[in-house]
Parts: sequence; structure tokens; C-alpha cells
Amino acid sequence: MEVLKVSAKSVPNSVAGAIAGVIREKGAVEVQAVGAGASNQAVKAVAIARGYLAPAGIDLICIPAFANVVIDMEERTAIKLIVEPR
Repeated sequence: MEVLKVSAKSVPNSVAGAIAGVIREKGAVEVQAVGAGASNQAVKAVAIARGYLAPAGIDLICIPAFANVVIDMEERTAIKLIVEPR
């Protein structure tokens, strides 16, 4: 499954386009975010992506989970959003 990493500075519309593209090509995508700002942008992007894909008859669901990631040799906890068609 392809992984998209989102930061607090990510533009939700751009991330949503990436989510929609991966969903169309591969059927599912994992969106990872570390921190409150990044999580906020990721959730907004999933909501926008639903709007992008709805006219094509694709209804997205989002399954939240935790993931451990290593950033700068330090282990951090990330929010993992698994996005796939219903």
C-alpha cells in the first residue's frame, strides 16, 4: 500500500489530489501524520478527496490507527489513516 506523509505545512487540496490519484490507481492509500497540525491537514485532505471521488461513484472510508515511525533517529507515534473505497 502506498504511503503519503503529511506535514503541518501540507496543502490539503494537494494532498487530496494525491489521495484521489492513488485510490484511482491502486484502490487504497495510507496517510501518515505526526503531530496535531499534520493530523489536522491529513483529515481535511481525506474530506476533500471524498468530494473529488464522489462524482465517480467512489465513496471513501477512513480507518484511523497508530504507527511507530523513526524521524531523525528518534521513534515517534504517528496517526495512520487507511483510506479505501467503501
